[in-house]
Amino acid sequence: MLAHRKVIASWANLILAGSVAIGTVAPAGGAAPPSRADVFQEVWQTVRDNFFDPHFNGVDWDAAQKRFGNEATKARTDEEFSAVINAMLAELRTSHTHFYTKRDPEYFQLVGLFWSILEPKIKPFIQDPKPSYPGIGISTYTTEGTLFIRHIFDGSPAALAGLHSGDEILDADGAPFQPIGSFTGKVGKTVELHIRRTADAEPVTVPVAPKMLDTTTMFLDAMKASVEIVECDGVKVGYVHIWSYAAESYQAQLDAELNGRLRGADALVVDLRDGWGGASPRYLWPFVAPPLTLKITERGSQPTTHEEAWTKPVCLLVNEGTRSGKELLTYYFKKVRRGSVVGSRTAGALMFGRPMVMSDGSLLFLAVSDLAIDGKRLEGVGVSPDVEVPFLPKFTGGSDPQKKRAVETAAKASRG
Repeated sequence: MLAHRKVIASWANLILAGSVAIGTVAPAGGAAPPSRADVFQEVWQTVRDNFFDPHFNGVDWDAAQKRFGNEATKARTDEEFSAVINAMLAELRTSHTHFYTKRDPEYFQLVGLFWSILEPKIKPFIQDPKPSYPGIGISTYTTEGTLFIRHIFDGSPAALAGLHSGDEILDADGAPFQPIGSFTGKVGKTVELHIRRTADAEPVTVPVAPKMLDTTTMFLDAMKASVEIVECDGVKVGYVHIWSYAAESYQAQLDAELNGRLRGADALVVDLRDGWGGASPRYLWPFVAPPLTLKITERGSQPTTHEEAWTKPVCLLVNEGTRSGKELLTYYFKKVRRGSVVGSRTAGALMFGRPMVMSDGSLLFLAVSDLAIDGKRLEGVGVSPDVEVPFLPKFTGGSDPQKKRAVETAAKASRG
């Protein structure tokens, strides 16, 4: 991935290559906390000074300040205030541009992904030694006023409790569901989620035990927990879900799995759906490298072998939640024709984003650089799959037709 004339290892590392400072300093001890008007102005000005397009994608940014500034002063709650800011940012029609607060799991997830860089700025606003939040490891979405589970991180409390993507969430302990608030103060206890699995079903109660989710490790943990081998018509298909690709550690884990638990598989499905981006095209090396077997012998030990390349069939699984560097990886995978891409069109979110810390500890994730691939902009366009499998998790009972089709496609490629 090329940025500022430097080839970088991951999307996250663009921060190290750029010249824009990250955020502002925390208020001095004893100083009054910033008002909503202060934070609004800070966000607006940060966009004005750092957004990748000096013409703001055709938006009159000065007029936006006046229009949305008036709405921000009328906000009665923090949620309404955030909604006003994000409505203003949405007018820019650009990915990697969003405002997050500590009520959003994405706030802690983003801080965890950039922790080594953000720590000096964000530490005064983080209570724990590492960025973490109480939760059960899910993301949700709302359609027509109904709240559904979109995805569940492998190995999370939600997965262990038997919750499924597509479950409707009615409430948590009898109160409206909040992604963090429903579990605050309840780590080590049990929260009763009332859900519905089909549109006409009676509600059921699912007890779940929330825990503090350390966002510096949670995506790697979920990746490890996702690994399995699925039998399909006599073919052993390996599967791994890479929830985030924003560090070298994820690629190192993939390499370890290819030489470990997945080694005996006849074919492979690499799931890039949802989560966060961060991948570099060179992460395809295990699948495009020439075959090479290394035999390593230590004194007093049995020899071990390492396969530098995965030469067996491989299939990528993507959806509209596949974004950023993962889309770049998908584009390159299709270009070199290494295997099939299954699922739905990717997000079309290919900008370089940088998290900036506001004076109240909130985060502005902002698109600071544009990206063209082979002379084409994929922002707002995305990458289309070879095998289209539309899927929206809504009353699906945990079924996953995209994963099923990807496994079948990989198995078919193995059989020739």
